Amino acid sequence: MKKTQIILLITIIPLLAFTSFHKYYISVTQVDFIENKQSVQLTTRIFIDDFEKVLRERYDENLVLGGKNESKSVDKYIETYLKDKIKVNINGKDMNLIFIGKEYDIDIMQCYIGIEKVKKINSIEITNQVLFDLFEEQQNMIKTKINSKQKSFLLNQSNKKALLNFN
Repeated sequence: MKKTQIILLITIIPLLAFTSFHKYYISVTQVDFIENKQSVQLTTRIFIDDFEKVLRERYDENLVLGGKNESKSVDKYIETYLKDKIKVNINGKDMNLIFIGKEYDIDIMQCYIGIEKVKKINSIEITNQVLFDLFEEQQNMIKTKINSKQKSFLLNQSNKKALLNFN
């Protein structure tokens, strides 16, 4: 009887470990000012399953991210969603975000966004509400490298934007 219970535990515990996928909800956005190119580059990393869920709820319930079955409209949905949820204000001016593309890396999607014609940054305000409409516990980490200074911020439901001044 004891051997049966041990074998059952050894079999069930690993299965339970994979049923909840990940228990935390976080995205990471890297913001880099490339002064010699007069551009700001954002790379946002989001769990594919979470991003797929929000895009299904908003745009297309049959949407699939990655693989052979990915719809041609996926990039447009991603661009629309990210432009709605991420806002950047530089030197008091709202910036136009340009969706460059995406890549898949195991269970993470990396989305690339650019901002052109940025000569100097005196101040930058970043709002990131990605997945806030889906998960109450969602947190969005912002990591910046601007004017040779690195800073990090953790945004959540009660703190949705970060402001940096360089004066």
